[in-house]
This record gives sequence, C-alpha cells and structure tokens, in this order.
Amino acid sequence: MYSETVMEHFGNPRNTGVIEDADGVGEVGNPQCGDMMTFYIKVKDDTIEEVKFQTFGCVAAIAVSSMVSEMAKGKRLAVAQKITKKAVAEALGGLPPQKMHCSNLGADALALAIKDYQEKKKGAVLSVA
Repeated sequence: MYSETVMEHFGNPRNTGVIEDADGVGEVGNPQCGDMMTFYIKVKDDTIEEVKFQTFGCVAAIAVSSMVSEMAKGKRLAVAQKITKKAVAEALGGLPPQKMHCSNLGADALALAIKDYQEKKKGAVLSVA
C-alpha cells in the first residue's frame, strides 16, 4: 500500500520536535481523519535554517511531515512556499488516493509557518519605524 520511501520516513522521521523560539509556527488539522500537524521554522537571511514538526496522525501524515521538512530545510522562503501536495506525494513515491489529503496538510502547515514568520517580521519593521 505504501512505498518504501513512505515507510522509511514513517519509521525514521526527520526533523521531529519543537523549536521553542521559532520564527514562524503553522498548525493545521483535519477533523475528519484526526490528523494534526504543527511546523516550526527558524529563518536566517530569508532562508529556512531549521525546521521541525510535531504530527499526530497516520503513517502517511507522519511521512508527509518528514518529507516536507526535508524539502524545506535550507531553502529560500520563496522556494519553500512553492512546495505542493503533488511534489510531496511524488517525493514519497506516491500516496494512496485516500491519503492524498495528508500531503495537503504538510504543505499547508509549512505555508502557514512561513506566513506567520512574514507577518511577525512585517510587524517588527512597522513597530521600529
């Protein structure tokens, strides 16, 4: 049912945990399946220097979170924002159709973390001026 890559990321997820002083945090959930994902990012020079996640969910949700974190780490914000559900699913060697919603969650959580960072940065610039 799942590819070897999915099982590898599920069994050995990369970048798990919390960044206590994160520059951006994004959280998403799917009430129908119960999956919850939170992404934390640290940004330096417009690049994601560190990314961590916490995921409560199925095999696919955990594998997706791990893959999204790997795809985003070290990338400029503009590049990381373009990570799509299709790209995540392809990087994992495919997902069963009924699990594709999991790849949406990963990309969405990352996008929300980036948006959170950008809003905080914009607010900091406005308060200094």
